[in-house]
Amino acid sequence: MSNEREWWRGAALYQIYLPSFHDGNDDGFGDLPGLLSRLGYVSSLGVDGIWISPFFASPMWDYGYDVADYRSVDPRFGTLADFDAVIARAHALDLKVIIDLVWSHTATDHPWFQESRASHRGPKADWYVWADPAADGGPPNNWLSVFGGSAWSWDPRRRQYYLHHFLATQPKLNLRNDKVLAAHFGNAEYWLDRGVDGFRFDAVDFMLHDEALPDNPPAKSKLSETPWNPFRLQHHAHDMCQPEINDLLSRIRGFTDRFRDLVTIGEISSEVGALERVAQLTAGARLHMAYTLGVMKAAFTPAMIRQAVNHATVLNRSGWICWSFSNHDVDRVVSRWNPNMREPTAFAKLAMALLLSFPGSVCLYQGEELGLPNARIPHDAIRDPFGQAFYPAYAGRDGSRTPIPWINGAAHSGFSRASKTWLPIDAAQDALAVDAAASAPDSPLAAFRQMLSWRKRHPALLTGDLELFDLPDPLVGWRRCEGSDRVVAVFNLSPEPVSIPRTSLPPYDPAPELGFGTAPADDRLHLPPFGVSIGQEHGNR
Repeated sequence: MSNEREWWRGAALYQIYLPSFHDGNDDGFGDLPGLLSRLGYVSSLGVDGIWISPFFASPMWDYGYDVADYRSVDPRFGTLADFDAVIARAHALDLKVIIDLVWSHTATDHPWFQESRASHRGPKADWYVWADPAADGGPPNNWLSVFGGSAWSWDPRRRQYYLHHFLATQPKLNLRNDKVLAAHFGNAEYWLDRGVDGFRFDAVDFMLHDEALPDNPPAKSKLSETPWNPFRLQHHAHDMCQPEINDLLSRIRGFTDRFRDLVTIGEISSEVGALERVAQLTAGARLHMAYTLGVMKAAFTPAMIRQAVNHATVLNRSGWICWSFSNHDVDRVVSRWNPNMREPTAFAKLAMALLLSFPGSVCLYQGEELGLPNARIPHDAIRDPFGQAFYPAYAGRDGSRTPIPWINGAAHSGFSRASKTWLPIDAAQDALAVDAAASAPDSPLAAFRQMLSWRKRHPALLTGDLELFDLPDPLVGWRRCEGSDRVVAVFNLSPEPVSIPRTSLPPYDPAPELGFGTAPADDRLHLPPFGVSIGQEHGNR
């Protein structure tokens, strides 16, 4: 592999959702000391870096995505000294550290908002998005919050409405204001001085809106029934995905290019055209890479996989995509794409092999390497404000946010010694705890470690081009090429076994160390339910 490759191209990052990773002070809530104690485990997976969810001071209405102070650590997560210790240990383990930047909004508790709401004429009067009421006293337009209801809340002190795309306690910042951007850049530099290696930008599609504040039109496609979230009834032409985002991201890139080897990752929503927006927002001097919730929320079909990898092959020539199959905002992939939970271990390995064979970089979500299913959360235990707003039609995101099981059979599966954890641990996840998986050679954890190690040795899987094979459903397959390195990968997306003629594929040697057990025999390739076969073309060693 060329030493000239930028470290983030083809990198594998591990997402830490801090409240649920590990509890270091036994209060039932994950924290930085807990993360520090488990960094050795993360390093053992073979990943290149970690992305840590927000740990800044926060009222925790949205568990850290409502920032009250961009330069402090919330006491529930620890101290600045704890963060510095995480940085030092991660770098000693050769792990990059990426932190979340929530630039679109703050908490209402933030001093910026308190000053902005106090007066129309104060120094920070235009740091947030304010608007006068409509003639009838209602909101200035029909924009809706993702979390339900109007995207506008009335403030009696200013006698105006303020915009919030999510909770009413998450007021929207005015990112067209140079002073707001200067403050954001100053805060980013503060963390760069403490050693971080990059930033993940939250909710990029919501960064800018149409300043004229026109109503959104109805959704272009008619739904067969009224959705549980009315947000889907609008075509979000004016409240998100504005063309000026290109200029804003170019300004961000101009700032980040001052720092060597710094990387930026953007979160792109599932609104129509998500992959096109990834291409647009990572082309040229904008974000280094981005991932989209669109693929995660799509139906799991051979056609979807083929379309995604074909699109990414073109996209990566001018921009760069970071693939993610699971994170803190969606159900875990083992349950979401395999809802009947047939052959769950085989499916977890299939999802892993697909993800690590896709063209681009990848982000693994904590617990994905264990094959964790979505947890079942009792109604009275729901913490996610999204789920609280729409239950029982939607139970929220807590099912993917429950604590990581570390020790099979231990209290709270070894996550904490507190009497109660902030979210309960599903008994079905306890059996998949890290210690149990580490002692099972055929576990998803073992498969992740083997595949990540093998992937690092093959430039084709890191930055290579992709050529899709013409295979019948339910099979998908492709060749990845980088220089003389050529890798063949074939996947059975069905819970039933499939067999195809050996001549349907180029000659290759499946890698036995990957443990898929799918070498061609009798001139045919036999793939078991959710089976995988990956190896090198003949002549490549």
